[in-house]
Amino acid sequence: MTTPPPPALLIAGHGTRDDAGAEAFRVFVRELGRRRPELPVAGGFIELSPPPLGEAVTELVERGVRRFAAVPLMLVSAGHAKGDIPAALAREKERHPGITYAYGRPLGPHPALLSVLERRLDEALGGAARAPADRAGVTVLLVGRGSTDPDANAEVYKAARLLWEGRGYAGVETAFVSLAAPDVPGGLDRCARLGARRIVVLPYFLFTGVLPDRVRRQAGEWAAAHPDVEVLSADVIGPEPELLDLVMERYEEAVRGDLRMNCDSCVYRIALPGFEEKVGLPQQPHFHPDDEGHDGHGHHHHGGHARSHAH
Repeated sequence: MTTPPPPALLIAGHGTRDDAGAEAFRVFVRELGRRRPELPVAGGFIELSPPPLGEAVTELVERGVRRFAAVPLMLVSAGHAKGDIPAALAREKERHPGITYAYGRPLGPHPALLSVLERRLDEALGGAARAPADRAGVTVLLVGRGSTDPDANAEVYKAARLLWEGRGYAGVETAFVSLAAPDVPGGLDRCARLGARRIVVLPYFLFTGVLPDRVRRQAGEWAAAHPDVEVLSADVIGPEPELLDLVMERYEEAVRGDLRMNCDSCVYRIALPGFEEKVGLPQQPHFHPDDEGHDGHGHHHHGGHARSHAH
């Protein structure tokens, strides 16, 4: 008996209007393929950037793939990971009869990524704040994408708390660049009111893009208006070895069926204040502008509720 080949790996990205950020994703997918030459690997985007996720699935099918595991290359489980990607995969199953797939979980506040964030902070501080005594005067503002999903925003706060634990910073505060409060200036105001005189703005993003650029610009504008506070900007996580390892960990989890998805505060399962109408809401595919039959409007179609993101 011959052992069946392992399921292929499909990487699902968010998408960005920033060409460098989109290329960083594509390079990352190619690097995953180089790491595991025996494993067919493809990647696509939900919106904004080519190639669309459907094209990546077609590429795998044309290579003879019938089984794959899909890993969302996303830090938090928001509407994309909970609804758009599963709906898109269900659509691909209709387009390509005979394929089967497992769906992995988002990357989350994994300790490996927290280590990369710590490294980015050290780099922003010029490598001079590695000892707890040096970090005692440093306040970190972790800035997430922001979501209309309260569970997703709460995950950014969890990452901030885990980053604070045991590392000796004066504090780690949280802000968002879109769709949720506090925004970047509001987060910096809070840090200053808490007595911070040295702040590092740390973008909680995997790759460069329009939103991380906006975080850096807004931090610079706030700093110019508050010369008594030192504000430094750190880099995004980037295609680090830890990120490559974590994606493979999520792939292996999906293949084994060991997902441990946390649905305790999922807005589609639990009635959260102000979001009660989302419970049980049917999930429809996200229409990528490059998909066949797309109507050309950049909206998410969730059970009849069009939801536009401020990218």
